[in-house]
Amino acid sequence: MNYKPILVVSGEPNSIFLEIYFKVLKSTKIKNPLILISSERLVKLQMKLLKVKKKIRLINYNHLEKYKLDNKFINLIDVKYETKKAFEKISKKSNKFIKNSFDLAFKIIKKYKLKKFINGPISKKNFLNSKFLGMTEYISSHHSVKNSCMLIYNKKIAVCPLTTHLPIKLVSKKITKKLISDKTFLINSFYKKMFNKKPRIGVLGLNPHCESFHKFDEDQKILKPIIKYLKKKYKISGPYPADTIFLKNNRNKFDVLIGMYHDQVLTPIKTIYEYDAINITLGLPFIRISPDHGPNEKMLGKNISNPTSLQKAITFLDKI
Repeated sequence: MNYKPILVVSGEPNSIFLEIYFKVLKSTKIKNPLILISSERLVKLQMKLLKVKKKIRLINYNHLEKYKLDNKFINLIDVKYETKKAFEKISKKSNKFIKNSFDLAFKIIKKYKLKKFINGPISKKNFLNSKFLGMTEYISSHHSVKNSCMLIYNKKIAVCPLTTHLPIKLVSKKITKKLISDKTFLINSFYKKMFNKKPRIGVLGLNPHCESFHKFDEDQKILKPIIKYLKKKYKISGPYPADTIFLKNNRNKFDVLIGMYHDQVLTPIKTIYEYDAINITLGLPFIRISPDHGPNEKMLGKNISNPTSLQKAITFLDKI
């Protein structure tokens, strides 16, 4: 192929993803052709309900090299999914469809050596069934990747949770010097490759104000020594109190902030930038991005969902 398509898995069928996908196709100039892996039946039902008029081009994934693709059509690889309604209640019914979609995507990525991949949101409770903490871990496991990293990216500031979808009571047990070192390596490599720069990395402390009266202080015993060691190779500093690091004059000093747990860094970045951020998985043999939101069952079929995060994801990949 003389072009580099962006492969897109729609994810949970009962989500707002196809709605925002249709909106992005209509409103955004995209150089690279998008190839959607989803159900033809589902796409047509949702297009009818949402009053979307766009032609569908069915694609045979075994012969991608034969197509001269553009985004005038919805380029679709059909994965069977039995439904009579555009939207249903999220349940385990969709698990097989989602798994088949991801398996097919990984097969296509490997066969054609594709480097750009987007997936729509899924229901972690139903699909992952406690086998994986999140989609970052699920996708990493399918590519034998042990060291991966969730980066919620905005060009002004990005954040990385050291631990992802982990109960708070288990977080402190997972904080290690190796984990911090591994995440720092991936972040630095990504910025060097994508933007030709060494990122300014700040590390947040675990305890309030980086202080602890407990017999074991993670900030003093783990974070300070590893940050001091990593300073020899990276632009890294900390630990910083989490309650003030996101103040404007403080966050402007960094490109990336590494937090100790999921909501410690995702809550402030979503508050500051709302949908203007994308979820990138670092450490894979390709760049995987997902919009930074879930299926959003409350807004299904209303045609009022904000497509900004998906738009940012596609635009980011389109510029590479």
